[in-house]
Amino acid sequence: MNRPQPTPRRHPAEAGFTLVEIMVVIVILGLLATLVAKNVIGASDEARIKTTLSNLKQVHDCVTSYATEKGKLPSSLEELTSDEAQSKTWYLAEVPVDAWDNPFQLRGDNKRDFEVTSNGPDGIENTEDDLSSRKKKE
Repeated sequence: MNRPQPTPRRHPAEAGFTLVEIMVVIVILGLLATLVAKNVIGASDEARIKTTLSNLKQVHDCVTSYATEKGKLPSSLEELTSDEAQSKTWYLAEVPVDAWDNPFQLRGDNKRDFEVTSNGPDGIENTEDDLSSRKKKE
């Protein structure tokens, strides 16, 4: 009869993983962590920009409503939050800020040509990362 051969038993010193196997696993985990971190960090910045652009458009609409009712632009965005006795229209509960806690600015002289802007991630006015309620021309 053919008896199955017993499998050879390992000595306790041979029972674990080799150093090379452990190093390969650590390298793979490091590469995966790098890829995930890179994508997560970039997504946070993009989300802040999209949120700020959405808020700029909403504030722009509030300014347009104000200008339609009053016949002129507000002198500042703070004017949209004031409680005037003559007006029963509510525009903004508070002066808005962007995702980096910088206040929005109102730019323009007439109700047909104005924009609401944010200084963007760097917080410095008139730099290339500034955001606007105007649609970008592509």
